[in-house]
Amino acid sequence: MKFARLGDPGSEIPVVIVDGRHYDLRPVTSDVNGDFLAADPVGRTQAALASRRLPELAGAEDLRIGAPIVRPSAVICVGQNYAAHARESGAEPPAVPILFLKTPNTVVGPDDAVTIPRGSEKTDWEVELGVVIGARTAYLDSPDEAAAHIAGYVVCNDVSERAFQMEVSGGQWSKGKAAFGFNPTGPWLVTPDEVDVQNLRLRSFVNGEPRQDSSTSDMIFSVAEIVHHISQYMTLEPGDLILTGTPQGVAFGGRFPYLRPGDVVEIDIEGLGSQRQEFTAWEARA
Repeated sequence: MKFARLGDPGSEIPVVIVDGRHYDLRPVTSDVNGDFLAADPVGRTQAALASRRLPELAGAEDLRIGAPIVRPSAVICVGQNYAAHARESGAEPPAVPILFLKTPNTVVGPDDAVTIPRGSEKTDWEVELGVVIGARTAYLDSPDEAAAHIAGYVVCNDVSERAFQMEVSGGQWSKGKAAFGFNPTGPWLVTPDEVDVQNLRLRSFVNGEPRQDSSTSDMIFSVAEIVHHISQYMTLEPGDLILTGTPQGVAFGGRFPYLRPGDVVEIDIEGLGSQRQEFTAWEARA
């Protein structure tokens, strides 16, 4: 099942997509939020579709695509989770997951323009598989318990400013990860029953030229291992978002230039959809 949110920022309409048609979810939920994701969203939606309670949303194809989940309470990220990316970054693959945070207001629509931060010279792209939590998660006893806590999967672009991340970081990465809009998410939240999560192709392109091309089978730590590991250190709430790392092929590796105003980044993950962002220059507001 595919959930999405359509419309202007702050007033998105929740929908379910069935055979290319968009059905309005508002008879079932006010939004694709934690309460909805924690209360059998697939079963409730299937029942509503069967009883014809969900009207088709007129003009859906003309509406902006928002992030498929409301702003989460937390965005937790895993660094260097593909061995080749770790090495292109000048590091050996980690023995335990590296965790850092992005702020919730980094989560925006998959095709929204992204502003390059003031003073940035090293803005970078990162295609990543996103995991959306569907049940309160703390102290899982094993990775086998993780699946019951996952609502679905999304495409994410973990946009990064490398100078902020590495050169003026003080040892923490979040300065280079948390600019507004630095996490385009979507277009859809795809439920786990439709996803072979450790066998998905991930790709990125800049101005139509290929950059990243890999598979989630190359992850150092699997999705289940990541969710289990994070649960030992923090409590995840329904609707929270985990970014699981990016493969090689980013600008930080030295083979490609960093992003400049006017550049267009496109990313896709097999079965989860694609995104497209134009990167724009920062301008002072009046």
